Amino acid sequence: MATTNDLKNGLVLNLDGQLWSVTAFQHVKPGKGGAFVRTTLKHVLTGKVVDKTFNAGTKVETATVDRRNMTYLYKDGADFVFMDGDTYDQITVPAETVGDNANYMLENTEVQVAVHESEPLYVELPTSVELVVQHTDPGLQGDRSTGGTKPATLETGAEIQVPLFLSTGEKIKVDTRDGRYLGRVSS
Repeated sequence: MATTNDLKNGLVLNLDGQLWSVTAFQHVKPGKGGAFVRTTLKHVLTGKVVDKTFNAGTKVETATVDRRNMTYLYKDGADFVFMDGDTYDQITVPAETVGDNANYMLENTEVQVAVHESEPLYVELPTSVELVVQHTDPGLQGDRSTGGTKPATLETGAEIQVPLFLSTGEKIKVDTRDGRYLGRVSS
């Protein structure tokens, strides 16, 4: 338990059984009436953002979310297996929890896994990863009708848009947040 005076960014609250991360907060003391705390909360699992106001000094239940550096080992059916680099403990994370991050994860990728009461909440990738283009059609000279991009399939199976000059087998940097092409990687 904590009070609204203890709120800080990144703190995870347990409100009615739902986990919410504090992304912004502001203590307000109006001229009349009691002080209050205005917060912006982000749902840990769905990413939904809401504004919530608490009276100053109100008790709020905090949740312990443990962010651990882990290595992605392999896929086991629909699940993903990760290993803690410090303890060598392995955990299995369901595909729904990994979500679209699976498009940018190769075996041995270092990630952060957030765990609450031994339940994996989400997997956080580095903001960019380096992947090899497994297949892309050759770019046609003078074809600029598509804004200079073409589809490419990466070694993870994900499909993204890349510039026309790229060819199969090249290593590129990809933004894991939105799948954007960030540039070539020199070998």
